[in-house]
Amino acid sequence: MTPNQSPLKIGVVGLGKMGIMHACLLNTMPNVEVQALCDKSRLIRTIAKRSFKDATVTDSLDKFADLNLDAIYMLTPIPIHYPLIKQIYTKKLAKHIFVEKTLTSNYNQSAELSTIAQTQDSITMVGYMKRFSTTFNQAKQLLEEQAIGKPESFKAYAFSSDFANTPKSTPASNARGGVIEDLGSHIADLAVWFFGDLTVTDTKINSQLSPTSEDDLSFNVTTKQGLPGHFDVSWCKQNYRMPEFNLSIQGTTGNLDVNDDEVKLTLKNSPPKHWYRHDMNDNVGFLLGGPEYYRENQYFIQSILSKTPPESNFKNTLSVDYLLEQVRRQSK
Repeated sequence: MTPNQSPLKIGVVGLGKMGIMHACLLNTMPNVEVQALCDKSRLIRTIAKRSFKDATVTDSLDKFADLNLDAIYMLTPIPIHYPLIKQIYTKKLAKHIFVEKTLTSNYNQSAELSTIAQTQDSITMVGYMKRFSTTFNQAKQLLEEQAIGKPESFKAYAFSSDFANTPKSTPASNARGGVIEDLGSHIADLAVWFFGDLTVTDTKINSQLSPTSEDDLSFNVTTKQGLPGHFDVSWCKQNYRMPEFNLSIQGTTGNLDVNDDEVKLTLKNSPPKHWYRHDMNDNVGFLLGGPEYYRENQYFIQSILSKTPPESNFKNTLSVDYLLEQVRRQSK
């Protein structure tokens, strides 16, 4: 920010775990002012008002009007992203939008919002924060340097224990949109980021909690170049207190494995080489929830200031939405 430039005025919609975290991180940045907060819960609004004394705290997005906000963070459950983001654009509540993944629950809705954003010259970003992980960035660099030669196949998984011990016949998981959107979207985005557009060839979904829920699934894909890939996604796995994401890539001269904590390069006839997260300068200005969240917020704010579209904007992340849409169609 230049000396004469005013701080960006930000509004935050949805004050659950992610909303509070993003609001607190934004509040530590010198070029940002959190000016408005919105949530339906009276208790949450009362707590938020104590922490953000100078901000407008409301239960209605309409009350963001006339606040002259520069950007809004949409941190509500995925199923209501579409109507609320459309409302922001229609009523011109702010020009720029950050939304936690996924953009919507429907590819056509995401495509519509992408078109609107482009016509309004809006800086947009979808919160695929794994792109800001030191380990996944290191692995992507090694892949681009052809450290394992030409890739021949890959496997990916995203596991958590969120619903591992949840009784059956419960709708608890449906509120989060299903595992493919909530958990699987991160590993899907990483694969698209690494390999480009993916086409789903077959899918298997296990509905473990209720007849209509998406709790555990696997699917196969191919890239435009014919590279085969396999995904496993589940939030019913035991012993995954924190979500874990992993990519294993097999190449002509070796293998590359990466997760949140480590990168392992194994070349033929050579001992493995390791890069560990704690040795990779994984430092940020303020640590809350994980370094990736601070970096993605910093990146989005800088994108607005520099008027440069983020790599993970609405238009570019349509590839992820389309991949998820293919999985849903195959499963039906």
